[in-house]
Amino acid sequence: MAVTGDTVVWVGQDGPGRALHPGAEIVDLDGAFVAPAFVDAHVHATATGLHLSGLDLTTVHDGAELLAAVRDAVRPGEVLIAHGWDETTWTSPRIPSRAEIDAAAEGAPVYLSRVDVHSALVSTALVDLVPETRDADGWSAEGPLTRDAHHHARKTVRAAISPAQRHRAQDAFLRHAAEHGIVSVHECAGPDISGEADLTDLLALAAEPGRPEVVAYWGERDATDLARRHGLRGLAGDLFVDGALGSHTACLREPYTDDTGSTGARYLDADAIAEHLVTCTEAGLQAGFHVIGDGGVTEVVRGFQIAEKTVGQRALAARGHRLEHLEMIDTEQAALLAGWAVSASMQPRFDALWGGDNGMYATRLGERAPALNPFAMLAATGVVLAFGSDSPVTPLEPWESVRAAIHHHTPGSGLSARAAFNAHTRGGHRAAGVNDGMTGSLTPGAPAHYAIWDAAELVVATSDSRVQRWSTDPRSRVPALPPLDPGVPAPTCLRTVRGGRTLFEA
Repeated sequence: MAVTGDTVVWVGQDGPGRALHPGAEIVDLDGAFVAPAFVDAHVHATATGLHLSGLDLTTVHDGAELLAAVRDAVRPGEVLIAHGWDETTWTSPRIPSRAEIDAAAEGAPVYLSRVDVHSALVSTALVDLVPETRDADGWSAEGPLTRDAHHHARKTVRAAISPAQRHRAQDAFLRHAAEHGIVSVHECAGPDISGEADLTDLLALAAEPGRPEVVAYWGERDATDLARRHGLRGLAGDLFVDGALGSHTACLREPYTDDTGSTGARYLDADAIAEHLVTCTEAGLQAGFHVIGDGGVTEVVRGFQIAEKTVGQRALAARGHRLEHLEMIDTEQAALLAGWAVSASMQPRFDALWGGDNGMYATRLGERAPALNPFAMLAATGVVLAFGSDSPVTPLEPWESVRAAIHHHTPGSGLSARAAFNAHTRGGHRAAGVNDGMTGSLTPGAPAHYAIWDAAELVVATSDSRVQRWSTDPRSRVPALPPLDPGVPAPTCLRTVRGGRTLFEA
């Protein structure tokens, strides 16, 4: 491959390449391989950076370990922010009470977000900073805060973060993304997520040379002025139609299996969804929504149908609107969304974490669980797939996301390795409105967005039962991508390049 400036200009055999480009700087891969760089189509930069440098609750095994971790981490005069607990994976599912959190916190304000970031355990000291939390929907005097009460608490925590702390977190996030072969991220910001000051600082930091691209979305209705002020791609991302399954706030048609009195939360109805779609379509902006439950998806599809009556199918499809997560959807709904050229920004590691006979999905939904995250069906109906992490909900590890998409818990719902890889590269660019047919691939004329990977430890079995290292040589009868079977180590990034400029080098 030959690169001039920021563009791939030639791909072919080694000998002719050297003859066509005499005097070029030669980079010998020495057994490594080059591939299109990844796009993460759903991230939360500051929250991820804080998680990378703060208390990690993803590894605690029960409430006692969580309380011990809080006791060790609290500091006088500081708000403790931690993330990642998931009681469905604990040896005992009992969640610590407010009184137990208070005792461990020793009077400090504490905010402990659940893995899906749609509920949180908090201390009384944190609640005292925002008294209106006690009167909000989702308030609990003992257990996790959900819905509006959680949004109030999260805003309080966000206000407690200093500009210097935010800068360190965002810098850590961008560096971490580059270290994992990611050249572009879709930041899903909004008034209930991060705030305008946070978004302003992130865009300024990403504009510095040598940073991954940040494609920014703002999840709020009636905010076209803000979108134009910041040059945003759209009013999309985490504009909530509903919540999350783990927190019992995803909107369902039928009650939760483990909470038969609840069908979750619905924050927007079809008319509000349609109004937002029309506003964005007429303003030349991409619209989009966070939607997970089948009740929420039903509202979204109805919203598109209502909007089509106002602006027409062609205008609606021309904007390439998008949906985040889209976990519970049937074939008929998928075909309708494909007709409106909707992109599905999805997270394959959700299935890896919560799918299967004994996973959280089965606990929450019973026999409905195997139908979740139907990647193959969506791709077959023509919905554009764009994969990401929803970091910090799952880590910035794109090869693991590709692996999860291949090895779906439900037979027939997974993708081929090539289709999964494309969804994490070209699909991400396309979901952000780049539909030139080249970006995200290594072909002449494409932007030079690529990563170099160490595959020295990767082996595959050949047809004659021998074992050999992965190779880019098609004569070796090796698949076009490295093996991603369970247990096989993922490739390690050696270099990440965006537009011909190196972002990371090991």
